[in-house]
Amino acid sequence: MTRILLISGHPRADSLHTSALRTAARFAPPEISASLYDGLAGLPAFVPGEYTPPDPVAFLRLQVTAADAVLFCTPEFAGYLPGSLKNLLDWLVDGGELSGTPVAWLSVATPGQDEGAREQLETVLAHANAKLLAPACLRIPVSPGALSGGEVTDPQLHQALTDMLAILVRALAAPRPRAQPSWQAVSSMYPVVQRNDASAPFGSWRAEIWRPAE
Repeated sequence: MTRILLISGHPRADSLHTSALRTAARFAPPEISASLYDGLAGLPAFVPGEYTPPDPVAFLRLQVTAADAVLFCTPEFAGYLPGSLKNLLDWLVDGGELSGTPVAWLSVATPGQDEGAREQLETVLAHANAKLLAPACLRIPVSPGALSGGEVTDPQLHQALTDMLAILVRALAAPRPRAQPSWQAVSSMYPVVQRNDASAPFGSWRAEIWRPAE
């Protein structure tokens, strides 16, 4: 059983990012135990040098330590990571729980809407000495209209999110790749598509899963 901890950068339970991760956890294959972290809104502010962390921080650190990998999904606020997610990362960097931990990110935005947040997330993860699984860092655009009751309702997106977890598990076991195509569809629903021209028009958000350029 592969244990994956899902962390949303949006504190609202009905947000696009949290809903996508909740759906991924619900439709995860039987061999994957995916759990959604739900303590972001109540996490105390990071205090450098806090040798006895508050209980919510201790529980967060326990969950990260117990996971085989951590998957982040975050919006971008004012061109940067949300403060609540940066606060969570500060606690984990201070405690060292991310050091050597396999991590990846899921983007549910269309290209151009969250590049700043993703780049800054990778910067913090590198500073924490986390192991970024680049092949498992995927873009699965989700529109607000695809949500209902705090979950994604589109069956195609269910499959895409399930594929995403399977890709993450494979990336855990695979050797680090030397190079990846700039654009490659990765979902089992669609054939492999490689694009050499990054300026080419994007297809329908329902038709592809995109991996950003390495």
